[in-house]
Amino acid sequence: MTMRVFVTGGGGYIGSVLIPKLLDQGHSVMVLDRFFFGRETLGDHPRLEVVVGDTRRLSGDQFKDVEAVIDLAAISNDPSGDLFESATWAINDRARVRCAQLAKEAGARRYVLPSSCSVYGFQSAELVSTEDSPTNPLTTYAKANLAAESGVLALSDDQFCVAVARQATVYGYSPRMRFDLAINGMTYGAWKTGELPLMRDGSQWRPMVHVEDTAEALIHLMTADESLVQGEVFNVGSEMNVYQIGQLGSTVADTVAGDVSINWYGDPDHRSYRVSFEKIESTGWKALRRAEDGVKDVTAALERGDTDLTPKTITLDWYKALVQFRSILENVELDGNLVDLPEDLM
Repeated sequence: MTMRVFVTGGGGYIGSVLIPKLLDQGHSVMVLDRFFFGRETLGDHPRLEVVVGDTRRLSGDQFKDVEAVIDLAAISNDPSGDLFESATWAINDRARVRCAQLAKEAGARRYVLPSSCSVYGFQSAELVSTEDSPTNPLTTYAKANLAAESGVLALSDDQFCVAVARQATVYGYSPRMRFDLAINGMTYGAWKTGELPLMRDGSQWRPMVHVEDTAEALIHLMTADESLVQGEVFNVGSEMNVYQIGQLGSTVADTVAGDVSINWYGDPDHRSYRVSFEKIESTGWKALRRAEDGVKDVTAALERGDTDLTPKTITLDWYKALVQFRSILENVELDGNLVDLPEDLM
């Protein structure tokens, strides 16, 4: 069955992989995005409608005939969440709960919230967290995600099926590339300089998931039998992709061609958690890709020249650059213009 799907943040790292998959399955898709990272991440398609907008300003009429929502729009990592704290709460929590409310009021049937396994925060090495385990969010990003989970799940009922996807740390190539994600950043350093950056001290546990796999998981939660997913939270990843960071660095180094050395940096990372993925696998979804697949995808894209390290590929750097650009433009604009001026102003 095909649906009309509303995807917020569809031009982002996951969204620009998700949208082609939805279209390939025959769905009609409306994307709403600010496109901070460019409109070119999405191509044109007869069943794709693109709206430039902000989820904090959604209106009910935007949900006309929408049958399902995948609510990706978010300030998307811990450093950005901590720097833009108020915006993170507004976008990652309140705007998502309101999005779900508007979708429900408009008659949409399905809503999927992409959240994060970072809500588990620091856990003992012996604990493998299930969806029923205690959470321990350590950052603004994680805390806002957990609050949004609670808000949207409260809306789930027999007429409105809500499912939450707690995604592991994502990796792999995307048209909206990110090198501020663990495996991707390691891969770039190893490929470019032969030095792989690794955050101390390497003992921390972290679950990973390929961007293609998590995109497919979101579609699965949107289309699965409602009795399997209604009002439920699912960890999205796989046991084969749960690594200690030091072990992961060695895996990346072994996969990239040439001699690669480890370059340790930063203070010890206190986020450490192991996660069980049995629940989502029991519904019929299973991750297909390993870390090595992501490393190969990213290095191939680098070799082709399809991507490179730029300010746009480091989320926090690009947000900071946009703020700086705005300040510069405000100082040099005259009546809303830069170099060219209307004739009546000269």
